Amino acid sequence: MSLVLGVDIGTASTKAVAVDEDGAVVARVERAHRTATPRPGWFEHDATNVWWKDLTECLTELLPQLGEAPVALGVSGIGPCLLPTDAQSRPLRPAILYGVDTRAGEQVRAMSQELGEDAIAATGAVLTSQAVGPKMRWLAEHEPEVWARTRRFFMASSFLVNRLTGAYVLDHHSASQCAPLYDQTTCDWDQDRWAAIAGHLEMPALHWSDEVVGAVSDEAAALTGLPAGIPVTAGTIDAWAEAESVQVARPGDVMVMYGSTMFLVALTDTFTPSRSLWPTTGVRPDVRCLAAGMATSGSVTEWISDLVSQDYATLTENARAVPPGSDGLLVLPYFAGERTPLFDPGARGVISGLSLRHRAGHLYRAALEGVAFGVRHNLEAMRQAGARVERLVAVGGGTTGGLWTQIVSDVTGLPQDLARTSVGAAYGDAMLAAVASGLVTESATRTWNPVVRQVRPDPATRGLYDTGYAAYRELYETTRPLVGRWSLATGSS
Repeated sequence: MSLVLGVDIGTASTKAVAVDEDGAVVARVERAHRTATPRPGWFEHDATNVWWKDLTECLTELLPQLGEAPVALGVSGIGPCLLPTDAQSRPLRPAILYGVDTRAGEQVRAMSQELGEDAIAATGAVLTSQAVGPKMRWLAEHEPEVWARTRRFFMASSFLVNRLTGAYVLDHHSASQCAPLYDQTTCDWDQDRWAAIAGHLEMPALHWSDEVVGAVSDEAAALTGLPAGIPVTAGTIDAWAEAESVQVARPGDVMVMYGSTMFLVALTDTFTPSRSLWPTTGVRPDVRCLAAGMATSGSVTEWISDLVSQDYATLTENARAVPPGSDGLLVLPYFAGERTPLFDPGARGVISGLSLRHRAGHLYRAALEGVAFGVRHNLEAMRQAGARVERLVAVGGGTTGGLWTQIVSDVTGLPQDLARTSVGAAYGDAMLAAVASGLVTESATRTWNPVVRQVRPDPATRGLYDTGYAAYRELYETTRPLVGRWSLATGSS
């Protein structure tokens, strides 16, 4: 039996798994960590004390459980991120995280005007809080002493690859989220934009996620317990590794990831420009994607759990007893602004229709319905951009229990497949490592994780949820100026 490893750095935890050549999970471990929020709209990770420490601790616990040494390792992590380092890859400040970090709003607007939104969209994604380029400019303007010392930049996965192998690389998918520095029509760095925005930085070499980019060094082996010399893949951003883990592999497939934020990845044949979504490359050369991400989802349910001092099991039980439509309660889940398809960091949560009859179960169900309306909004945007939406595959912690997935299917009118193994991105990392190392073929991994269940929409709820979705869309447009004025007046914008 040969084993491969996968390690994924998430927003709130790190997971590591060992998988055999037939796709069976032999062992798994997890480490929770905290995301720093030093100011409103700022989200950061300490690369050394979160990313690298988690990897070493997870492997130190995982490896002794195995009967033999692993033959390859794949990694993934949150992204796109901006971790500035010096020429020796030493971090100069905490990493600025993906689109939930909204500090670079002014730089997004200025850079969009300078380069032209049409020109940016012609080769990649329009600039939003998700883009790396504006965050680089924010760093140059607000922390010039750090920017002056910066020679390299990393994301979670590429930082781990560097620590493990010494290679300074970035996978094509992660690079495609470094707008406006990467040209998705050529799958290469845009030399002119790189020179204008990041001219004094060394360009990371580009590789596909199923390629080996180095081997575990003697130093990394001593720190982690890994065998020296085993191959390491280029890595990628966690959502794309998770899509890999559940066989989202063909145009028309869409992954719906239920996590702290709701994230969707639709596979397409070709580069598909969009102003309301994120076009990206895939993990392999023949795949392109349209991605969507809500700013909150599971984080809203966590907020409700804390607010009413009830655990998820109790809230879910109470919410099951509430009828569809939550007895007139309607929630806009924009508690941290909204990403796709609104791209409105100033959006805020709204709870509409409250009465004295409503209880915690009503609020919880209405929040789940609100996120489901957001999923429907993003799926509509995908279709409008030209993507096929033929098959939904549900993944993530929010799929447990069945209530949330049922609500999403009812709201969207679409069934959702659930695979046998829901370990997450770390499982997809192990898949990519198995292929990259030559342990198995890509086609062989397609049997690793079959669909075992399908959630089907209840046709009896269709008319109600069509009405609710229309109200959801109108509620945002109606309350947006009111919420904005009050936030400005109270200094909370």
